[in-house]
Amino acid sequence: MVTGVAFSDAAHLGVGLTLVAVAVLAVYAVDRPDGAWTRALRTRFLYGVPWGTLVSIAVVVGVYLFVQDGISNPYRPVTIPFRSWSYFYAEGLFWAGLAHSGLGHLTGNLFSALVAGSIAEYAYGHAPGGRDRRRTASIADNLLDASARDGPLVSNPYVRAFVVVPGAILGFAVLSSLFALGPVIGFSTAVFALWGFALVHYPVRSLAALTGPTLASVAYWTLRSPVAVGEATGSYGPPGWANVAVQGHALGLIVGALAAVWLVRRRREHGSAPVSGRDTGSRVPTDADRSGVAALAAFGGVLLFGASRRLWAVYWYLGNERFELYRALGLGLLAVLAGVVAVAAAGRDEPIWPGRAVSHPETVRDAVRSATPAAVGLLCLLAALAAVAGPAVLPNLVAVDGGDDLPGDPIEVDGYQITYAETVENRLVSAVDVKAFGRSTSVNTSGVIVANPDREIWTTAVSRGNLAFWGYRAVDVGGTGWRETVWVQRTGWVAAGGGPTYRVDAVRNETRSTLFVGAPARVEGHLDGRQILVAAVDGGFELRVGHDGWTETAPLPARNESVRVRGISFVREETRVYAERGETRILVARQERYEGRQ
Repeated sequence: MVTGVAFSDAAHLGVGLTLVAVAVLAVYAVDRPDGAWTRALRTRFLYGVPWGTLVSIAVVVGVYLFVQDGISNPYRPVTIPFRSWSYFYAEGLFWAGLAHSGLGHLTGNLFSALVAGSIAEYAYGHAPGGRDRRRTASIADNLLDASARDGPLVSNPYVRAFVVVPGAILGFAVLSSLFALGPVIGFSTAVFALWGFALVHYPVRSLAALTGPTLASVAYWTLRSPVAVGEATGSYGPPGWANVAVQGHALGLIVGALAAVWLVRRRREHGSAPVSGRDTGSRVPTDADRSGVAALAAFGGVLLFGASRRLWAVYWYLGNERFELYRALGLGLLAVLAGVVAVAAAGRDEPIWPGRAVSHPETVRDAVRSATPAAVGLLCLLAALAAVAGPAVLPNLVAVDGGDDLPGDPIEVDGYQITYAETVENRLVSAVDVKAFGRSTSVNTSGVIVANPDREIWTTAVSRGNLAFWGYRAVDVGGTGWRETVWVQRTGWVAAGGGPTYRVDAVRNETRSTLFVGAPARVEGHLDGRQILVAAVDGGFELRVGHDGWTETAPLPARNESVRVRGISFVREETRVYAERGETRILVARQERYEGRQ
């Protein structure tokens, strides 16, 4: 007979970590690198550590905790004011590329940034020529005499590690908001730039490293919750591919690839060796190795990476939570982008038509005749950047219509207006009227609407379907360093044989106000010639009974109570209401249930 023994989470965690340690030690003992890995890292990193990536991650975490107030509620940071709404709203533009919509969004981006950033930072290097400057002098001494010792200040490993790399990563994250198509939020544009940089330099290793964020995520959740219990539940949300900011991700990938191509070309010009076209195995790579890129490897790397990160998910928003995916077009565009990156990075510097080329082109015609594959690839990559970034400029220049005429009776919170409406024009996507291929940006939306004219904000913060699934949702508004939460709740009844009637309330500081009242729901059939309706009203629900052209109303009875209307007794038993007349008893309505709260 086997007796079950219950273990605590700490015991499970201890066993798991012990098994991991045993596996690592066993591999180390067999491989016996004798410090080769450490020496390889020290040739490219200051003290063998990717400081620039770590500093960037620390800044993003700080924004989440203190700017978005994630320190108060890690699972529900303030997001609405920290999106890239418009060029006329500087606060959103500044924070959008560093802020995140939730803890899962944050950890996913940071795990990916840690892997991609380390590879990209390794390719750039902290010390030109692959030297780790571990000197006894202080950091200040190293910085002050950098010019005398190394030439330009940017050659100093401390400057490269703590200024250049994090400055480039964080600077691009902020600037990317200027070309964001829509009110995006997240560090992913910068993360994709890091992957684009890494894929050009080390395509094979970068693809292998793609599993790194998954491993890091598993390790993170293992430490947080060594044992978890799951069960089948309903869910609500748009299709997974509709949550992908394809334009922002493509923008980051192209910019990262451009930066890598520039570095590859620069090292090739100053480099000491021809193109290697291969990864260098376990030995420490030189700058000459790093200047070599194989076209097929770069093409395959970008294509496989883009496919795994859903860069093919080109879609159009049809309004009211409906989306249309153009998968074939998206995959074709991804393949073209991969080809352009490969040609730009690995294309030859010899003219395409040697017999027609001129030594020193002075006109456009001469430049065309002397064009090289590398130059054509670079121009195409720049054109791709313009095609991705350009469409975002006009929408960001157009001020979104304010909230002065929002439907219903909005509540106000320090400049924010919050209401609920159904089938109203979506002023966010309709700000610029675009029609293409039978589709238009003039679409409708339904749900909880948040507007702030001063911040150029107009958004459907909670969709109608999401609220109907959960029954209540929190809407957090605020700004840098402050937040206020308004709870929005849907309450409804479903008429027997008919549809629902419901109202939507807002609760702020324990004060409830009704934002929306739906249409009455008709009970199927008649009882002794009488028509029965259940109707939502401001602050409650009522019964309406019609007979001989007259209608009488009464409040819906409280739990386990009854009310009489035009000769019919209505009895409420818990979550159901029954109608009784003589010996006849029928179900009138049942209280609405919300799947997310089951």
